[in-house]
Amino acid sequence: MAHWTATDIPPQKGRTAVVTGTGGLGFHDALELTRAGAQVIIAGRNPTKGAAAVDAIRQSVPRGDVRYEVLDLADLASIEQFAARLGATGASVDTLINNAAVMTPPRRELTTDGFELQFGTNYLGHFALTARLLPLLRKGRQPRVVTLSSVAARSGALALDDLQSARSYKPMAAYSQSKLACLMFAFELQRRSDANGWGLQSIAAHPGISRTDLLPNGAGPTSPQALVRRFLWFLFQPAAQGVLPTLFAATAPQAKGGLYYGPDQLGETRGYPSASRVPRQALSKDDARRLWAESARLTGVTF
Repeated sequence: MAHWTATDIPPQKGRTAVVTGTGGLGFHDALELTRAGAQVIIAGRNPTKGAAAVDAIRQSVPRGDVRYEVLDLADLASIEQFAARLGATGASVDTLINNAAVMTPPRRELTTDGFELQFGTNYLGHFALTARLLPLLRKGRQPRVVTLSSVAARSGALALDDLQSARSYKPMAAYSQSKLACLMFAFELQRRSDANGWGLQSIAAHPGISRTDLLPNGAGPTSPQALVRRFLWFLFQPAAQGVLPTLFAATAPQAKGGLYYGPDQLGETRGYPSASRVPRQALSKDDARRLWAESARLTGVTF
């Protein structure tokens, strides 16, 4: 897979892809999948940003099949409504990219359903979305679910007795936990697909350190993290480069279910897609089962 780029994406005509997130990595996911011929649904909470993303993609790919749908991952009712709208069309889903995220809000915030914002949006929202879309994925052609983790997962710790950071909220610790949970979910989803005959390839990916609005939007435009992003921009690879491991996982024939892909250079902070090092704490099958059971209880969804 040396120096795999978006030009290596196989033709996607006839495939339907759902990508969460309207900007940054999600935008580039949608752009390249549209360019490759997929029917792409950009799902996000902000209609203005969604419309802008669709317009920008259509300027680059005038004949592209791309549209926006409202989806708020911090609201379980919104997730259920989104899946119901797709199901009502009789559509199938071939590719689901669980990409959208919030990062390090300075104070503990809650989702509509009372979950800590980062855990609720980054992980529980995508857990519920994947469950709701499972019937459509099972109708798909060689369906793939790609869930984004992060280099931050390396320092993540799963507090099964305090997943909502109610006892102690530290912004980066909560973010790292959410991304560790995403990684463990990707692995557990593959195991359950194999056991139950769902026919999915569940793959994890991370973008290294990329130039997106995740830090300014979460921690705030004047936060130390955002200032590093603004003034030391050269340390961050472009989003179009950071998105390559996700696109590789979503489209490349050589990508395999149950694996984890990230950039191949400078400690996986930048570069081209390659197999990624899995943090030790993500390998516990017992913790993954306990996390799955608790996630099903919290969200009220079943697979």
